[in-house]
Amino acid sequence: MTTYYIGADVHSNSTELAIERNQKIVQRYKLPTSIVALSNVLDSLKGQKHLAIEEGPMAGWLYRALSKKVDKLLICDPRRNKLIDSDGDKDDKIDAAKLACLLRGNFLRSVYHSDDQGRAELKHWVSLYHDRVRDAVRNINKIRACCRMHGISIPRQVVRQAKARDKWLSKANNQTLARQLELLWLGYDATSRQVRIARRQLNVLGSRYKIIKLWSELPGVGLIRATTLFAYLDTPTYGVAEPLAVQKEKQIVEILRRRPPEDRQRHGRQRQTKVRQITTALGRQQDLEKRDIGRRSKRDKTKE
Repeated sequence: MTTYYIGADVHSNSTELAIERNQKIVQRYKLPTSIVALSNVLDSLKGQKHLAIEEGPMAGWLYRALSKKVDKLLICDPRRNKLIDSDGDKDDKIDAAKLACLLRGNFLRSVYHSDDQGRAELKHWVSLYHDRVRDAVRNINKIRACCRMHGISIPRQVVRQAKARDKWLSKANNQTLARQLELLWLGYDATSRQVRIARRQLNVLGSRYKIIKLWSELPGVGLIRATTLFAYLDTPTYGVAEPLAVQKEKQIVEILRRRPPEDRQRHGRQRQTKVRQITTALGRQQDLEKRDIGRRSKRDKTKE
């Protein structure tokens, strides 16, 4: 059966495809970056199709949409592709051809992307939430710095609550400061509202996964840390390892529940140590599961 090695140099507006067969570039395409256009080209090829795309903002979207169109879809780490970066001329056509060559030689390092659209959406919302929180903190720092320039210390309640601002400004008796703060508060109120919206969305999306509820019950974790941990600690063996991982987490949660309330309410390093211990235990559990999967596959091959 004929095997096609396809390199795709993806940009926001267009994608350059280079199709290699028997160590020769047999076809080139310049297409709009859309699932329909790329699918039409892939469907026209008869035989095994191996596709390589460099990691980027659209890599996850393309992976979930095109993975069923080809026999193998590899999202690769662009920093490892030294042949593309440092050898000879560089443009879209050349990059796509070199990517197909590296794919044929098995010189690409894959970057994992999840097939779960819901989990990918949750990860995007987690990233957006933390971005909005950083923006809100930046606005607060600007407000406090503006007050310090006038020799005034602003209370926390005034910064966050609109009802207390007018009364505090009237006592400050500084029109220049008042005009500056009115402008800065517009930015803070907007980002603060965005943070609340993103948090509600995290609550809705996170309710689909029982593991987040288990983690959020741990001392010092809560909803945001549990959701962030779940979104970013994603592995190719998640679907296989999930039952054992959930069982392990239930045991840890039960152990922590048995401890006295005053111990569960402590802050600081003890809580961080517990979270690290849990994360280490889960990592070890997943390593054992990977070994079991590898041993089973070897046994199956031996039997065949």
